[in-house]
Amino acid sequence: ALSPGPGKFTVNFTITNLHYSNSLRNPYSAKFSATARVLSALLDRALKNSSVSPVYTGCTVVALRPKKKRDDTGVDAICSYRDEPSGPKFSRVTVYRELSNMTNGITKLGHYSLNSQSLYVNG
Repeated sequence: ALSPGPGKFTVNFTITNLHYSNSLRNPYSAKFSATARVLSALLDRALKNSSVSPVYTGCTVVALRPKKKRDDTGVDAICSYRDEPSGPKFSRVTVYRELSNMTNGITKLGHYSLNSQSLYVNG
């Protein structure tokens, strides 16, 4: 498992209405770029409304993976925050709970449907 450095955390989840294709495997493809951009923006919007908001600096989708015989697409994102002594302490439990609430119990992110068992936050 990726163990992020100070000021970083990973967010992983699975999209059930995005069929995995080879163009999603290649991080330089137009399809990957467009999908990653939308997902980063959606994560961004959610995290800007979370407890880490004051120190949050952004998320980057680093990989899209095939899940469940390619019917679903797994998402790996690395998010960053400024590690400030005075800032809010990052809590993966709190961020997980907040993301869960903001995604309707881990079922929706924008127009994407999520596997409700798939969210994982690691700091």
